[in-house]
Amino acid sequence: MSILMKLIVNADAEVRYLTLGELEQIKQLCMNGDRRLRLAQSLTQNRERIVKQSSLQLFQKRRDLVSPGGNAYGEEMTATCLRDMDYYLRLITYSVVAGDTTPIQQIGVIGVRQMYRSLGTPIEAVAESVRGMKNLTTSIMSAEDASEVGAYFDYLIDAMQ
Repeated sequence: MSILMKLIVNADAEVRYLTLGELEQIKQLCMNGDRRLRLAQSLTQNRERIVKQSSLQLFQKRRDLVSPGGNAYGEEMTATCLRDMDYYLRLITYSVVAGDTTPIQQIGVIGVRQMYRSLGTPIEAVAESVRGMKNLTTSIMSAEDASEVGAYFDYLIDAMQ
């Protein structure tokens, strides 16, 4: 649920109008909308590059992942790893658009540790792949944009640990 929806749902549950502070939050959300959409567009347009280069860096660092028996060994398993990286980048893009971490919380974090544990996938390697995407993404952005987008990557990384 976006900040906007949270504010409305909370006000409705308390049977009241939005406060001036809540209206100011909505105003700020709207004023920053074009910027958030620009950032999401940049992430979307660069997604293949971000995932590919980050995965190459990850596999250079973590040779165990692509070695026989590793979670990204072979074409099929490597493709699965890249798919997961793309999935997390997409969730970050949703959160940038929403201006809130809710998409990451509700779609991407619930049960993630249990899922990877059941698959035998080291969660620290998944977090490391997200960290690599963050580093690459923020390196191609202005400091202000990198700070905003980086916060969503950090939220996801923290949720995985």
